[in-house]
Amino acid sequence: MKLVIPEGDFAGYLFDLDGTLVDTMPLHFVAWRDALRRCGLGRNLDEDYFYSLGGVPTLLVAQRIGEHYGVKLDAARVEQVKEEIFMARVSKAKLIKPVVEFARSVAPTHPMAVVTGGMPEVAQHTLKVTGLAALFPIVVTPADVPAGRGKPAPDMFLLAARRMGVAPAHCLVFEDAEPGIVGARAAGMQVVQVPSRALSQSPAP
Repeated sequence: MKLVIPEGDFAGYLFDLDGTLVDTMPLHFVAWRDALRRCGLGRNLDEDYFYSLGGVPTLLVAQRIGEHYGVKLDAARVEQVKEEIFMARVSKAKLIKPVVEFARSVAPTHPMAVVTGGMPEVAQHTLKVTGLAALFPIVVTPADVPAGRGKPAPDMFLLAARRMGVAPAHCLVFEDAEPGIVGARAAGMQVVQVPSRALSQSPAP
């Protein structure tokens, strides 16, 4: 994997978590598939459709999947079951080395944050079991912004920039999926697109 880092005087760095720092997306897919089966989806979750939702807040993903298949699902219950399944398996996830190596190289001199569509407890657990928690004292999730203002809205990115004390124009964001890329750009930030299936299944920006 080759990262294309734009030129610029960046004062802070923001990273998506799943599919950007840690290769968790396959584990998320299996957790969603199994949770949806348990909660009443009488068919297999389409993998391409799942990846097109990369970065979208977890509860909204559950709602959208129900709408997509025309099935009435208890989105909160699906979210709960899915997170339980994922949390039991996340220790198997591998780091995405080029991104993590870059983060480690700038951590001594620049503030950094994680901006993720996952739930706070899941994000913190993922960072802990993968050994990344010490790198990211700032973690922003949909729980930190008004309902419905997760990715692709810019709110989480702007909040992370405020917490870092860095102007949005001086932030560089690492993202693997279209909702996050759209949100980061709407916040006035430049973006490094991390190659992934999530990005390949999304419309071109």
